[in-house]
Amino acid sequence: MDAVLFDLDNTLYSPERDLFSLIDVRINRYMKEVVCIAPGEVDGLRRRYWQDYGATLQGLVRHWQVDPEDYLDYVHDVDVAGRLSPDPGLRNAIEQLPMDCYVFTNGSCGHAERVVDALGLQGVFAGIFDIRIANYQPKPNPDPYRGVLQRLGTDAGRCVMIEDSLDNLQTAKQLGMITVLVGSGPAAGHVDHHVADARSAAEAVGTLVSPSC
Repeated sequence: MDAVLFDLDNTLYSPERDLFSLIDVRINRYMKEVVCIAPGEVDGLRRRYWQDYGATLQGLVRHWQVDPEDYLDYVHDVDVAGRLSPDPGLRNAIEQLPMDCYVFTNGSCGHAERVVDALGLQGVFAGIFDIRIANYQPKPNPDPYRGVLQRLGTDAGRCVMIEDSLDNLQTAKQLGMITVLVGSGPAAGHVDHHVADARSAAEAVGTLVSPSC
């Protein structure tokens, strides 16, 4: 195998840390205070944009001409360090893997770096692929996956995707990746392995591959 791709939010850390709720509040505020969308319309628009495009950002770009960089800076301006703490067990599990590991997120690189730092994972990832990899197209759209594969110069069949989202794993599986679901709840046919957390995911990958793969 050539690469292990880790999703970021609610994958590298437990959803119980409730970090994404802070981002969620910022998204709503951005729509109301910056884009000037009527408060009563925000929830409905967000649901529609998630259904149609996979992320709120794409809907705002397409229908409200929002500057994606301004949006990313605003919504990720949250207290990451106040919600997360170093995870030595996760660090050790990732460091034991014989192939390069990357973060692959629908968020921004800056947000990913702050999360990685707060978790004490500095230096364990070979790189970060963020929402910019395919012109702000989010997972589960296949374009960002293809962008990552092109950047890595490898085939999907030589990659593992670790995610908390079944939809995002479905695209990964359709492209040929090994898929690992993190978290509670039912799995699905496109999930190869289902584990409790990111540390267990890294340990599971370690049993599947070796430097000679």
